[in-house]
Amino acid sequence: MSKLFVADLHGKEEIESIFSVKIFNIMEGKDGRKYFNIILSDATGDLESRLWQYSEEVEKSISKGSFVRVKGKLNFFQGRKQFILSKIEKVESSLVNKDDFLMKATRDPEQMFKELLQIVDDLTDVYIRDLLRMIITDGEIARRLKTWQAGKSIHHAYKSGLLEHILSCTHLAVNLSRHYSVNDNYVVAGCILHDLCKIYELTDGMNVEYTEEGKLVGHLVKGLEIVDRYAYKIKNFPHYTKMHIKHILLAHHGEYAYGSPKIPQTSEAFLVHLIDMMDSKMGTLEMIKKTDNSTGHWSGYIKHLDRIVYKSELPYYPEYIQDEEFDERKDSKPATASAPQPKPNFKNNSEPKTSMAKMLGGLKIED
Repeated sequence: MSKLFVADLHGKEEIESIFSVKIFNIMEGKDGRKYFNIILSDATGDLESRLWQYSEEVEKSISKGSFVRVKGKLNFFQGRKQFILSKIEKVESSLVNKDDFLMKATRDPEQMFKELLQIVDDLTDVYIRDLLRMIITDGEIARRLKTWQAGKSIHHAYKSGLLEHILSCTHLAVNLSRHYSVNDNYVVAGCILHDLCKIYELTDGMNVEYTEEGKLVGHLVKGLEIVDRYAYKIKNFPHYTKMHIKHILLAHHGEYAYGSPKIPQTSEAFLVHLIDMMDSKMGTLEMIKKTDNSTGHWSGYIKHLDRIVYKSELPYYPEYIQDEEFDERKDSKPATASAPQPKPNFKNNSEPKTSMAKMLGGLKIED
């Protein structure tokens, strides 16, 4: 049986394929009957699923992280894909290709790591440069950095996502430090180290969870430990340099309300916070656009963003639309970035149907 991927599934079709179980809950309906609420997953996204027939055998044999062969029909419920299962059975992990079920960064982690090292080597502060190189070239840290996720589910939550996030932030650090005339050595250090210790806060693999150290200590405090440990190995490492790096790490969440022990009090710390926030939010939007199962242009409600998200590409007109091609009722189908079409042609100087005077009629401006 060939693998069917979540991203390729369409409504009103019978489906039989293998998926991994991301969430497995037993629910109770209004009539008191039990049923299974399941989120199935693969490398392309998640699929909300229901098995209405409760079974003790299913409850005992299947759990979060299991691989399952399922059969059923894909429907739409409130504008979202919903898979109604008629059959589910566990599949041994040795029989599946795990790459089919593990979302990963689009770039090669080895190449990303080389880029990160090059940025470090270009720094002008010898102590910060030596500190960063010593940390990220540590064998175990480097191994984990190339594979770890940046989070459980919200941003860059896929294999090598942490390295992708750190590298993206570091590129921004180089460019924005120059633009705002701040010390790029500290901004680069903050962007590399701010989330690095998620390699200790999170597990790796398909079902990422918080480790004991992550629950009890967390990546902010662990980051300070790493700075102390490696700075100690560098002769005459300046105390104030280390102090400012620590401040950046402690303040990178930006606000006390977001769990930040300190708020940014230097330009460099503030810039690291803004870069981290920007890259994480943009990463979240990309993930939503790739994996959301709602039909049409709009995503479902995203709780942690408190909004719905427009998923399609915006209209793009690299050339004017010719008069004979223009249809006001359909507004002429725009191009996408990959398939350009003409722009509107205003060379005939024709008057618009609605004049500016009419548009502004009745508008009152008060002092």
